[in-house]
Amino acid sequence: MAPMTDEIRGRIDSNLVEARESRARGDWGRCWQLLEDAHVLSQPWAWPHTRVHSAMLATGWRACDRQEVLGQALRLLLGGPASAFGRYPIGNTGRSKVPATQRMLVRPDLAEMLQRADQSPL
Repeated sequence: MAPMTDEIRGRIDSNLVEARESRARGDWGRCWQLLEDAHVLSQPWAWPHTRVHSAMLATGWRACDRQEVLGQALRLLLGGPASAFGRYPIGNTGRSKVPATQRMLVRPDLAEMLQRADQSPL
């Protein structure tokens, strides 16, 4: 995978900030949607992927969701190395309710961002 673009880095960062704000307001649906989008974008890069799973773990903890906490703890351990070796399920939203190895369709706007990153010059 090509280096992360500023566009993707900025989108992940803004999603993480907005997710934290949504969580603080108790808007769990918006929070999870932002985290899922950040996850899809972060998968090709180990450190950003790990950051997103860390935020998902914190959200699961604050939501008192045992399944999410356990699922995110496992994904936190495995997600970064999977990205580093290019072995991640494209489009997976990263939630514990979805099998960690399940590929999923990528929403068109996110797919376009990832495509632009793949074509960016080194």
